[in-house]
Amino acid sequence: LKLQFLYLIGESFCSSKATMGRGFTIFSGLVSVVATLVFDSFHIVNEGYVAVYWRGGALLPDTAGPGLHVKLPFLDRYEEVLVITQTDSVSRIPCGTSGGVTVNFAKIEVVNRLRIDKVAETIRDYGIHYDKLWVFDKIHHEINQFCSKHTLHEVYIEKFDVLDEMLAKKLQDDCDKNNIGISILAVRVTKPEIPQTIKDTFVALEESKQNMLLKTEQLKLQERESEMALSKARAAAEKAQKVREIELNTLILEENKKREMAKIEDVMRSERVRSEADAEAYRVRILAEAEALRLTDSKLKEILYTSIANSTKMYFGENIPKMFASFADGMR
Repeated sequence: LKLQFLYLIGESFCSSKATMGRGFTIFSGLVSVVATLVFDSFHIVNEGYVAVYWRGGALLPDTAGPGLHVKLPFLDRYEEVLVITQTDSVSRIPCGTSGGVTVNFAKIEVVNRLRIDKVAETIRDYGIHYDKLWVFDKIHHEINQFCSKHTLHEVYIEKFDVLDEMLAKKLQDDCDKNNIGISILAVRVTKPEIPQTIKDTFVALEESKQNMLLKTEQLKLQERESEMALSKARAAAEKAQKVREIELNTLILEENKKREMAKIEDVMRSERVRSEADAEAYRVRILAEAEALRLTDSKLKEILYTSIANSTKMYFGENIPKMFASFADGMR
């Protein structure tokens, strides 16, 4: 009995241990599945990007901005799309000019940005690598079009300074025409590589052109200096002429002033002489009037008789009394 009891106890212990092992395995599997589902559900979108989602292979219309987001595990997948300013570098672009010379642009950089409101539409129509079609391939096409219509001299020198603006306008016009949400901000073009012999010729031509420009500028400088000297001489002559005119006008004004002063003095002198003459005439008139008032008939007779009385000569004759009487009558 003891042996049977021990056997039963051992058998039940072994069966319990096997059951616990199977339960732990199932629990571990469930935890792994749940962890996998949770891990596949949550994802992070980095700053400067937006996420686009596919569910069962179909692109969803909604996008998600930076941060922590949730998706359906195993059914949804996502891709991050850059929506801040980026620079796409297109390297080694060969092209042939209208004269048949092959040149090679080492690198062309396109600074662009994808609009957030156009992300889902652009990805749906052109895929996650949309910039390959509208930037990289487009740059190749436009460069070859440009080279085929222009000579080597135009590509390398004359029109090179406007090539970046032309490419930026072409790219933006095509994006706007096809309703692509790409904004072309700038294009930077490196100088194309040309055969060394042609490059040496261009360098010589440029040096000759620069020498001609230098001589032309020197001639222009000399002409400007001559014009400045002539202008200074003309200004000095005009200034001297104005000074002489001012001095002459000053002399004329002084002479006129002297003549005016002389006229004034003559008038004052005439007025003074006239005043003196008038005063003298008035004095004489007053004296005459006073004398006339003083020399009355009786006064005159008195003076006459006094004068005769005081005379030291004696006159004799019968007409002497008549003479004095007629004289008195004349005075009367």
